[in-house]
Amino acid sequence: VQLQASGGGTVQAGESLTLTCTTSGLPLRVMGWSRQAPGKVLEWVASTTAGGEITYADSLKGRFTISSDKAKNAVYLQIYSLKPEDTGVYYCKGQTYSGKQYWGQGTLVTVSS
Repeated sequence: VQLQASGGGTVQAGESLTLTCTTSGLPLRVMGWSRQAPGKVLEWVASTTAGGEITYADSLKGRFTISSDKAKNAVYLQIYSLKPEDTGVYYCKGQTYSGKQYWGQGTLVTVSS
């Protein structure tokens, strides 16, 4: 399984951004996003299942939207009203039906104030 994250960049505070993760290989039961801010631990952001169940980290609800396109083998993370504290590397993660987990390489988001 390979996951390729893209869409990061440098944006101004208050702007929006959409991250994309495309997958190839085995079908995935769960796909999600996590992020790591500079000097901080990895933080789970959101997940979506093949059955359409979506969950978000409680602290991040409201400004993040996860969605998927099965035809394109892609999962998206829309981030609204970006804040400087959203700066970090965003990783996509996939879990197969057998429970094995895979990570993408990450895409850097930098939010300037």
